[in-house]
Amino acid sequence: MASLNYGRSNVYNASARAKARKASLIDSTRMRQLLQQGPDSIAASVGELGYRSEMDLYATRMTGADAVESALFHNLDNDIHEVLNFCHGSLRDLVAIYVERFDYEKAKTVLRAINGGASDEIIEDQILPPENTRNSPWLTIVRSTEGLPEAVEAMSGTPWGKTLSKLEGEPSLEEMENALDMQYFLNAIEAVKSGGEKRLLRYLRVEIDHRNLINQLRALRLGTSQEKRNSIIIPGGRIESAIIKQVCSANNDSDLIEAISRSSSFDSSGLDIAMEKSKEHSSLDPYAELLSHKRHSLLKKFSYLSPISPFPVIHYIECKALEVRNLRLLVRGKSVGLPDDVIEAHMDF
Repeated sequence: MASLNYGRSNVYNASARAKARKASLIDSTRMRQLLQQGPDSIAASVGELGYRSEMDLYATRMTGADAVESALFHNLDNDIHEVLNFCHGSLRDLVAIYVERFDYEKAKTVLRAINGGASDEIIEDQILPPENTRNSPWLTIVRSTEGLPEAVEAMSGTPWGKTLSKLEGEPSLEEMENALDMQYFLNAIEAVKSGGEKRLLRYLRVEIDHRNLINQLRALRLGTSQEKRNSIIIPGGRIESAIIKQVCSANNDSDLIEAISRSSSFDSSGLDIAMEKSKEHSSLDPYAELLSHKRHSLLKKFSYLSPISPFPVIHYIECKALEVRNLRLLVRGKSVGLPDDVIEAHMDF
């Protein structure tokens, strides 16, 4: 991760441009209208809502949800880098701290695909299509390696490759993903501290707490030992260390939620309801959706409180990523015949 520089920033111009882009995103009313359409109609509508060039690109060899999903991710990649490119000086560095998470996520995507035994052809056709030139470095890794150790070696020279090379023995995919998460947040917090952006620091620390909560809930379901649960805690969050210890030693969701609710630094509202829904559906989705909504609300709040700052730009990027997530969920849900109310319940407006 690049260190912050203090060259001339264009925060006024970049904030205005980000707000203009945000105004053009699909609002909740239009998203619900899309929900009433059939799969083919949705694909056509998505093209008319800002994704036409990418839809046309993938329509030459893909159909249905696969084409829409590839177009969505391609558009998001392009959009993120366009936004980053119109930021300058220290503003660019602060925005880059947030944007770098997408590279870490792609690294994890490559590792998952290789670990899952996906062929080079499947990865290229469905996961990292070559039409998106930003996938080229990742496809080179996929084509030139066999197995996780070779993939890690091929990533040497990158921040994520350096992180993975430090792991001893033959780490599992889960251990690799945990190490990448820890390194990203460690780098991000160090960089933000040096830049003096207190609100962005607070947001990152809240995000760490949310990530730790989901990881602990998942570990409970997998029967992970307390020692292992302690080791996967991402440092740097706002929750007190004594509370973290209680969370890691909880034996069920109820005890875990009770423990984390004792923290004066964690907003636990809604967790009880999410816990009941999680039990009903045997899924962590209710927790993930609640926490995602809380982070989105916090970013929105900071963007309004600091209109001339990195937050309008970061908030736009988050809103764009959320739009792509909602459209992907909509298209995939429709393609497999999920009821509209089920799809809508998983969407975050």
